[in-house]
This record gives sequence, C-alpha cells and structure tokens, in this order.
Amino acid sequence: MAPVTVRATGAILAAISVSMVLFSYFLGKHHSKNSSSKRKTKPSSAIASKTTPRNGLVDAIGNTPLIRINSLSEATGCEILGKCEFLNPGGSVKDRVAVKIIEEALESGKLVEGGVVTEGSAGSTAISLATVAPAYGCKCHVVIPDDAAIEKSQILEALGAYVERVRPVSITHRDHFVNIARRRAAEANELALKHKKEEQSCVKGREQINGHMYEGETQDSSCSSNCKGGFFADQFENLANYRAHYEGTGPEIWEQTGGHVDAFVAAAGTGGTVAGVSRFLQEKNPNVRCFLIDPPGSGLFNKVTRGVMYTKEEAEGRRLKNPFDTITEGIGINRLTQNFLMAKLDSAFRGTDREAVEMSRYLLKNDGLFLGSSSAMNCVGAVKVAQSIGPGKTIVTILCDSGMRHLSKFFSAEYLSQYDLTPKATGLEFIESR
Repeated sequence: MAPVTVRATGAILAAISVSMVLFSYFLGKHHSKNSSSKRKTKPSSAIASKTTPRNGLVDAIGNTPLIRINSLSEATGCEILGKCEFLNPGGSVKDRVAVKIIEEALESGKLVEGGVVTEGSAGSTAISLATVAPAYGCKCHVVIPDDAAIEKSQILEALGAYVERVRPVSITHRDHFVNIARRRAAEANELALKHKKEEQSCVKGREQINGHMYEGETQDSSCSSNCKGGFFADQFENLANYRAHYEGTGPEIWEQTGGHVDAFVAAAGTGGTVAGVSRFLQEKNPNVRCFLIDPPGSGLFNKVTRGVMYTKEEAEGRRLKNPFDTITEGIGINRLTQNFLMAKLDSAFRGTDREAVEMSRYLLKNDGLFLGSSSAMNCVGAVKVAQSIGPGKTIVTILCDSGMRHLSKFFSAEYLSQYDLTPKATGLEFIESR
C-alpha cells in the first residue's frame, strides 16, 4: 500500500464530533448492566433495556443493535442482518476486546493502575484501548504502520495516547509494529523496576532519629516516578480477544435473532471476532454455517478451503515488506493467530477491493449506512453467502466501524483513482462469483 499523503484534520474534527454524538446516544438510551464503572465482561443473558442510563463509558460497550440491511435483504431474498459495532463508544467492535484485555490483565496483576498498555495496531484496537484505558487509570502507547489512514493516528493523539508511526514490514522483522509494541512494554517494565529499586535505596538512606524516619527532608526527585510498568495487549495472540466475542458478541447475536440464524460471515484480522462468534453460534446450534470473507493478499482463504495458507515462495518469513495487496484496513493476514485457531468455519469466500469500495457506496446510497472498509467487505461476504445457500435464510455479519476513520483513503476519490477503484456500479453487479 502506498504511504498516506492526505492530511484530513478537518475530517478528524468531524469524526470526533460524531463519536461524541454516538456516545451521548448510548448514555441516554441504554441501561447499566451492573453498578460498577469497571464492569466485568460477561455473557449477555438479556438484551439491555433502552430506558435506563448505563453506568459510565465502559458499561456502554456492547449490546449494540442488530439491524436488517434492507437493500441487501431485498436483493438476495435472505434476511441479512448487521451487528452495529460502530455504535460502541470508541466507534468499533474493538471496544469489546480492549475492555476484556485490560480487565483480565488487571485481574492477573500483569497490569496495574497507572501502568501503560502498549499495542501494535492498524488503528481500531488502538483507538479502543486509548478510549477505555483512562477508565482503568492506565495510559496507552500505540505503534501503528505509517500507511494506515492518517485520521486514525490523529484520533489516537487526540485521545491522549502516545503514537509511533513506523514503516510496514513483515511480522518476522524486529521492527514490525507489533514487535516494537512488545518491546515498549518490556522497556516500561524495566524502567518501573529501576525506579522501584531507586525508591528503596532512597528510603534506606534517609536519616532515622530515635528509630523514626526523619521527615525534615523530602525524598530526592530521582527516587519518585509515575512509571508503573507496561503491559503488551497482544491482540493477535491474547485469547481475551476471542473470549470478548464468545462471551459477548455471540450471545447477543443469538438472543437478538431468537436463535433463528442460519449463517454468520466476517473477515479476520486478529481472528478474534470470527472465532468467538462462530464457536458460540455453532455450540448453540451445529447447523449454523460460519464463513470467512478474505481480502486480497491474505492467506486465510487458502487455509480454510485448502488447508494450506501459501506457497513456499510466499512464506511469511521471506517477505520484508507489507505483504497485503489491499486497501482495506484491519483485515487479512498471512499467519495463523491463536485467536483465529479457535474459529469453527465451514468455508470461505474471496473478496476484492473493488467489491468493498462498491459495496460501501451502495449501502450509503440505499440504506444510509456509512461504513468502513472491513464492514463493507463483511457485507460483500453476506451477499456471497446468500448466493451460496439460497433465499429464505437469516445471515448475520459485523458492521465493524463507520467510514469516519477512512476518509483519507477508502473514501478519497483521489486515492481510489490511483488504483483504478473509482466506484461505478448502480446495483450489485459488482459482486463476483466465488
């Protein structure tokens, strides 16, 4: 992918304003699931009431609406439903993951209040972590590839996160954004340990009179620090990601459909969403068919359909640049994560950049849905599933985030024209056969 050259400062102000409006909607419309502002993530046993305010930002996460996508339903003869994850306070499905990761880390002692959460992210998980971390008294340090939409790093900075933009390289390279984030957490832990030893040294060196600590002198400034250590969120391999969807998103879908769901489809980046939802739904009903929609450059389609991710020449270890040939962000990968390995999938479909671009404009025109690139790809997947299994079925997908984070690339006419992706379709003729 080409480096981003468009600066969308004005767009970011709009994005932040819309996010605040969405958050106000949740505070006014949805109820509190318990009395703690730091609630535990748990299975949804009942869809939230719309009459009682929720208790703070963290409690506003989850129980998002499941809506019928009218244009796609009418065109395919299936009931195509979208889980509106863009209505979470942080604006994406990753809010659930951020809460689950931080809560489990705090419970285990791997993270303490005042500590810094580090993550390597193409944007959405980082934004969610930066959104919820302050609610737990923590800070956020994010490493993001510099070809991600510029508005994502601008949002992160506005949220108070420390942001490092780095060149995209293979995951095997020490300077891949994920590997850098892992090092930043280790560095924070080393610094915290150093300061702890200095504090102990200062206390021991302070003068005692008659067995009591002398309070006439203040402790040397070098012995005090706000550094409480770091914790690497590790969204790709941390199974808290999978559990957030197995315990939350999946049960919500099951309850919102009354158990009447025939198929589920979604793309995978970390794999947490497709894994958690697919496993939960198939445990409730083994007849629910679950599918992957995979963007260009990703090896997951081959893995699901053929059992082999890539050819020997395409092996991840031989790539020293970004291997993904797609303008979609946050989905597609060329390795098997611990989260993706938890998925229960029946088959997979390929999606193209053109299909995703055309779908986003189709939904905006026909349904008023302003969706990001991964959401659009998921809807491409929903149509392909409908064509595959036939009419009269109920198909659910995930509307991950809105188009507000994609203005400088996915919704930029100038950017799309560089890749001959200017939208032209009037209907669904852009959907390619499997």
